[in-house]
Amino acid sequence: MSASKLYILDTNVLLHDPKCLFEFKEQDIAIPMTVLEELDDIKDRKKTVAQEARYAIRAIDNILSAATSPEQILRGVQIHHPAESEERRLGKLSIFPDHELATQKGFLPADKSKDNQIINCALHLQATNPHRDIVLVTKDINMRLKALGAGLLKVEDYRTDQLISDLELLPAGHQRIEGSFWDRVEQVDSYQDGDRTYHRVSRDMLPDTYPNEYIFDDSEDFAARTISIEDDSIVLLDLGRDRLMQQNCWGIEPITVYQAFAMQSLLDPTIDLCLLNGAAGSGKTLIALACALEMVIEQKRFNKIIVTRSTPPVAEDIGFLPGTEEEKMTPWLSSIHDNLEAMHEHDERPQSSVKYAIEKANIQFKSLNFIRGRSIQDAVVIVDEAQNLTPQQLKTIITRCGKGTKMICLGNLAQIDSNYLTALTSGLTYIVERFRGFEGSANIHFEGIFRSRLAQYAEEHL
Repeated sequence: MSASKLYILDTNVLLHDPKCLFEFKEQDIAIPMTVLEELDDIKDRKKTVAQEARYAIRAIDNILSAATSPEQILRGVQIHHPAESEERRLGKLSIFPDHELATQKGFLPADKSKDNQIINCALHLQATNPHRDIVLVTKDINMRLKALGAGLLKVEDYRTDQLISDLELLPAGHQRIEGSFWDRVEQVDSYQDGDRTYHRVSRDMLPDTYPNEYIFDDSEDFAARTISIEDDSIVLLDLGRDRLMQQNCWGIEPITVYQAFAMQSLLDPTIDLCLLNGAAGSGKTLIALACALEMVIEQKRFNKIIVTRSTPPVAEDIGFLPGTEEEKMTPWLSSIHDNLEAMHEHDERPQSSVKYAIEKANIQFKSLNFIRGRSIQDAVVIVDEAQNLTPQQLKTIITRCGKGTKMICLGNLAQIDSNYLTALTSGLTYIVERFRGFEGSANIHFEGIFRSRLAQYAEEHL
């Protein structure tokens, strides 16, 4: 029989996934007092992670409230999942008073950092519990290295919410067929519905396709989108390569077929969530903003455009900046202004055109701190720099969408600024994979860089 495990959780694991306490199955969990102090410090800050800190504290409190004495909290309190029956057996949660540990041989200097205190806690438990596997779980790579160097036998990253093992497995949103698509088709049932043409073909043609994946071939003529998948057949919406490339929104036309796919999904009223990811300079923000202006001003399908993003760490607390919320957010959303200026650079009075677009489309710049709790109706919501958001944060934003709202998430998984996120654990990666089978969402990976020759070389060589 394998030895039972005791998992020591670092603060960043609880912030990354506040529900992690229910993910270790029948194994026990210990939280050092240092971690509780860090959560207490974070919960009162005006940061986007403050909500996760408060959620984690409440989850810990809900479990430990069943304890009948302080001694039981030190020994461990049985974890019960609030949303599941008692059939699923979970382990126990305990608090370890690491502040009482005396300096021992092999310990790291506790006064240097909180990380050292947590590592020392794990080392102490490893020494005093030889019959158990003591495992430190942290998302901090350097902390994992320090723990291994200090003599801790088992250190792990938290990967429970990691849906894919390799970024190459992330769906691109489009599939290229070698040669001509129609040369491969043996039988097809084509029909019209209004101004749209559909083709029902054998599922063997595209065995790995999923709803709203774009299909194109080498003929420079065929392009389609998977609409539905049946037992032995697939229904494709005929888009036509030429029609796709001739789309025009607010004076912007697609340069590549990937931009054309994105434009088609953005304008399609049957798609509620558009996920656009790709390298810097590939045109994500420009295409999204152009389509948003077209839908609000020209088509009048929505009443406003709300733009938000994950602010850099130094700017998370916007309260000390002068001005209104919108004025405070403007510096962090300058990419929107840059793209508006690029759209109107050939106008007679570019600045007046930009001001007109902002006022006419009712473009609002919002902080993520004030998105929570809202119900956004009849709006286009653009989430810029979505790769820096955790899965929980993106869930919070997406669930704000009310009736008649379209959500657009933009991101580049190669440019993650968060200390605790990687391309595999980013919220953008998470929702791309989670919404893969949802008929109301489309994901497009942009290929090619058009910002400048310098930007393209930097993206490829740096």
